[in-house]
Amino acid sequence: MKALLIAAAMATVSTAALAEAENFDAASPGSLPANWTCGVTGKGAPLWKIEANETAPTTPNVLKQSGRGDYPWCAYTPAAVADGFVEVKFRPLSGEEDQAGGLMWRWKDDDNYYVARANALENNVSLYHTTNGKRRTIKYVNAPVALNEWHVLRVEFAGESIDVFLDGVQYIDLDDNHISGAGAVGVWTKADSVTEFDDFAFGGQ
Repeated sequence: MKALLIAAAMATVSTAALAEAENFDAASPGSLPANWTCGVTGKGAPLWKIEANETAPTTPNVLKQSGRGDYPWCAYTPAAVADGFVEVKFRPLSGEEDQAGGLMWRWKDDDNYYVARANALENNVSLYHTTNGKRRTIKYVNAPVALNEWHVLRVEFAGESIDVFLDGVQYIDLDDNHISGAGAVGVWTKADSVTEFDDFAFGGQ
């Protein structure tokens, strides 16, 4: 039993050592966080920037998307994660077409990546793969996503296995093989979604 406890503790330390976090507080309002690249899949004019926000889960700053585009994204490009996790706190503020907050992983470029989205307009969680610039649905699941409230979105992925959690509840558990290998991680929105992000974290296995 003692050996098992020691092994479990070592595994926990190892996982923690591989994890990285970004709370967007080191950057100045109006700028982008260091080593992040932002753009859009498809067409549009997304507007990503750091903003001061006293209601952020970790004050003083958030990363906010307030422009418009088919699929705006912002990626932490130094990351190269094949298997691991990605997590973020997000708050959907408005949007007539969509009110989305999403996570990307295995991001190769602006046209190839996985994305999990939580949508306050439709009250659902969804999983997609974007390949050659085309977003294709893997699964939709109904889930409560309140507007103007902070939520936690998390994805765990290993090989073909993908698990998606919202506010601590697992909504998607499946296998998919459309995108493999290491890639960057990041955040994502859709259409006219105005969304804030904070406490982004990721790690590899």
